[in-house]
Amino acid sequence: MNKKKTVENYIINFICVIALYLTLYILIKNGVINSYYESVIIFICINIILATSLNLTTGFLGQLALGHAGFVAIGAYTSALFTKSVKLPFVEFPVALLLGGIVAAIFGIAIGIPALRLRGDYLAIITLAFSEMIRVFIVNSKFTGGAKGLSGIPMMSNFTNVFIITVIIITLLFLLIRSRHGRAIISIREDEIASEAMGISATYYKILGFTISAFFAGIGGGIFAHYITMLEARKFNFMYSVEILIIVVFGGMGSFTGSIIAAVVLTIFNEALRDFSIYRIIVYSVLLIIIMIFKPGGLLGRYEFSMSKKLKKVGIKSE
Repeated sequence: MNKKKTVENYIINFICVIALYLTLYILIKNGVINSYYESVIIFICINIILATSLNLTTGFLGQLALGHAGFVAIGAYTSALFTKSVKLPFVEFPVALLLGGIVAAIFGIAIGIPALRLRGDYLAIITLAFSEMIRVFIVNSKFTGGAKGLSGIPMMSNFTNVFIITVIIITLLFLLIRSRHGRAIISIREDEIASEAMGISATYYKILGFTISAFFAGIGGGIFAHYITMLEARKFNFMYSVEILIIVVFGGMGSFTGSIIAAVVLTIFNEALRDFSIYRIIVYSVLLIIIMIFKPGGLLGRYEFSMSKKLKKVGIKSE
C-alpha cells in the first residue's frame, strides 16, 4: 500500500470515528441514551483501553501475563490520590492520568526486568503474584484507605474525555505496531531465537512492550477511579485480570479491533448478567471453552478491521 492510500485510509477511519462520537453525543444530550447506558459506554471505553494494552503484551509480544489488574490498581490509586491532594485547574485530570500511567510503567519495568527472562507459565505466575502483592499492599496501607476503600475522588471522567482518550490510545498502539519497533515485537512472538539472530534485542523489546502495556493500563485505571469516585482493593483481584484476558482471547490475540469488538460485546453481556453475578464466571468459562473449540484464534484472530476497506468494497471510494 502506497503512502497516498495509507493517508486516505486514515482519513476515512478518522471521519468514521468522528461520526460515531457525534452520533453518541447527540443521543446522550437529547436523552435517548440515559445515564445508565452512558455509564455502560464509558465502561466499554475503559475495557477497550485495558484490553488493547494487554493485547500488546499477550497478543503481539506473545507473553502470557496475568497481573494486568495490578497495573490498573496502581494507576487508579495514584491518579486518585493526586487529585485529592493537588489542585491544578484545567490540567488536573490529564496530569493525574499521566502520573498514574508513569507510576504503573515504572512498576512495569521493575517487574518486567526479572519476569520477562522467564517464559510461559512462569511469567504468568510471577505477574499474578505481583498483582496480588499490590492488592494486599493497598488493603494494608492507611494512605490508600485500606480495606474501607478510598472515597471522595473527584468525578472527572465523562463521555467526551473518555472517548477521546480511548481513541488516542488505540491510535498510538496501532501506530506502534505498524512501526519498526512494532515489527520487532511481533518477530519475537513468531520466533524469538530467529529474531535475536537478526540482531533484535528480545529482552529490550519485551520490557518495552510490557512497560507500554502497563502505562496504558495505568491510564485506564485513572479513568476508572475518576468515574466511580470510590476505590476498593477487592475490585482489582485475580478475576479482574482474567476478565481482561478473556476480552483479549475472545477478540483475538493480535488484533486491536478484535479487542474493541470483544470489549463492547462482553461489557454489555456483563451488564446483562449483573443480577446473576454469582453465575457470571461460569458463563465466562463456558464461553471461553466454546471459543477455544470452535474459534481458537478469537473472533478476528490477527485480522484488523478497517472501515475504509469495507467502504471501498461496497463501491464508496474516493478518487
